[in-house]
Amino acid sequence: MSSYLLMVLKRNERWTQSSDTIDKVLVLRFGHASDPVCLPLDDILSKSAREVSKFASVALVDIDSNEIQVYVKYFDITFIPSTVFFFNAHHMKMDFGTADHTKWVGSFHKKQDFIDVVEAIYSGAMKGKLIVSCPLPPE
Repeated sequence: MSSYLLMVLKRNERWTQSSDTIDKVLVLRFGHASDPVCLPLDDILSKSAREVSKFASVALVDIDSNEIQVYVKYFDITFIPSTVFFFNAHHMKMDFGTADHTKWVGSFHKKQDFIDVVEAIYSGAMKGKLIVSCPLPPE
């Protein structure tokens, strides 16, 4: 797949640099690059990265890295892939119609679904919101 085009965070310094993204949504996919469950999402993320590059940055987080474990625990990453969103170093939450508003669990069905979610987060964040409604219909 084309996930090799995306930045991979394995170290704490890279995490800190990435979380300082200003006026852009930071999309972090937690998982394993070689895991068959993550590959469809990684493909969607890499194909969408250029389209969302004016308002979002996308990075992959290797959950096996020892330096990243504090974030894996903090965001309660128990299922992979899980995607977490930030804006100006603030954790952005989205009402997906589930009890957990902190992360997207699983893959997106298509590229446009991912783009719609990132656009909704960006639009809400620019209005000062820390939680936004998911633009996708509930499953």
